[in-house]
Amino acid sequence: MKSSGRPAALVELAFISIGSNLDPEHNLPRAIERLRQLGRLRGISGVYQNPAIGGLSQPDYLNAAVLLEVDLSPDELRTELRTIEADQGRVRTADKYAPRTIDLDLALFGDRVLSGSDYQIPDPELTRLAHLAIPLAELAPEYRHPKLDGTLRQIADRLRSRSKLVRRSELSEQLNELLAPGRTRGR
Repeated sequence: MKSSGRPAALVELAFISIGSNLDPEHNLPRAIERLRQLGRLRGISGVYQNPAIGGLSQPDYLNAAVLLEVDLSPDELRTELRTIEADQGRVRTADKYAPRTIDLDLALFGDRVLSGSDYQIPDPELTRLAHLAIPLAELAPEYRHPKLDGTLRQIADRLRSRSKLVRRSELSEQLNELLAPGRTRGR
């Protein structure tokens, strides 16, 4: 676990949404391997395929979420997420719907409500986009949204009926193998 010099008592739960539409079968597991270096990997959701948003003709996205215990601040964690993205070839452009090798977003950080110049926690899109809400709800269904009167399960259930998500069982199983205790690289 990467340490920021703070006492272990300040460990926090970080919910991270993860997505890719450029070689996602390779990029999702690779990103999760890197995320596990940032803290204790507590959970990995199923993987869901959904059409790209934004009107451009591009491949479908594969989306999932991970739950990490970290002893990093939200800003430190966001910096680490951007480093992983860059290392995997992500180039951020003005087009927020552009195709990408990997997209890592800090959706929830404990029960904190935070905002910066280019982010809000909890992620406001969590209440509007099924490909964010459903994987996060799999990780902690009874987790209460810090700003709303409701659980992640309730948010996901409201979005589920009008979503176009398709669960990718084979990739979901592959990613969940990354949770195995004592797993080492190349195994």
